Amino acid sequence: MLNIGSHLSVSKGYENMGKTALDMGANTFQFFTRNPRGGQAKDLDLKDLGKLKVLMKENNFAPILAHAPYTMNMASFKDNIWEFAKMALADDLKRLELIPCNLYNIHPGNHTGKGVEYGINRIVTILNEVITGNETTTILLETMAGKGTEIGTTFEELKMIIENVKYNELMGVTLDTCHVHSAGYDIVNNLDGVLNEFDEIIGLDRLKAIHLNDNMTEFRSKKDRHAGVGEGNIGLEAIVNIINHQKLRDIPFFLETPYDIEGHKREIEVLKKLYK
Repeated sequence: MLNIGSHLSVSKGYENMGKTALDMGANTFQFFTRNPRGGQAKDLDLKDLGKLKVLMKENNFAPILAHAPYTMNMASFKDNIWEFAKMALADDLKRLELIPCNLYNIHPGNHTGKGVEYGINRIVTILNEVITGNETTTILLETMAGKGTEIGTTFEELKMIIENVKYNELMGVTLDTCHVHSAGYDIVNNLDGVLNEFDEIIGLDRLKAIHLNDNMTEFRSKKDRHAGVGEGNIGLEAIVNIINHQKLRDIPFFLETPYDIEGHKREIEVLKKLYK
């Protein structure tokens, strides 16, 4: 079975997201833990969460994925931004213990001119101050495209973060196909080589989720512009190779393509037909 879903809005409730996913032909979904451009978190409705848990069990859902807000910059040198990131991480991990979700995606952060080493130290400091080792959630660092001063553009940078986290058994990676292609990893012509490199540097056992997006810009552009499946410079053939790859086929895929629910439904239908 192809484990696939898209990004859904939590505003109408958790059970509703599960039902919407089923209506789309999906068996998973991604959602923001709080306002993606702000930081406020909606109060949790335990009854609603209980209904989602039942729905997921009855319909054999793959793991769902929580996504941290874009405003969470753990690499920032500005104390107020850094403290917000620390607060949001701690609060989200606490809330996720109540949600039937054990995967939490974060963008590593932007060093904003202070340098990669400085940024990684800031990220690691937060992770080590917040993670207790008792969490049931795996924190996933997302592979980034490389625009501006993003950290996480290379597998080596992600490794540097992970290996310096005390409880790094709780650390993993989300691979974003648009981002890695823009960053210079040739998943179109050398998917096996990219996966082997990932395995050697980070370990494929840490790859827990994939953002399945085409790339509107050129290979190695360092730009983050998602395109619909088969409508960019990655192309449908390469995306089909990804979902059918023996090392990836059991990992949940999440569409972040520039479409609404109906558009994602069409993409899911196409991909399910091409899944072998």
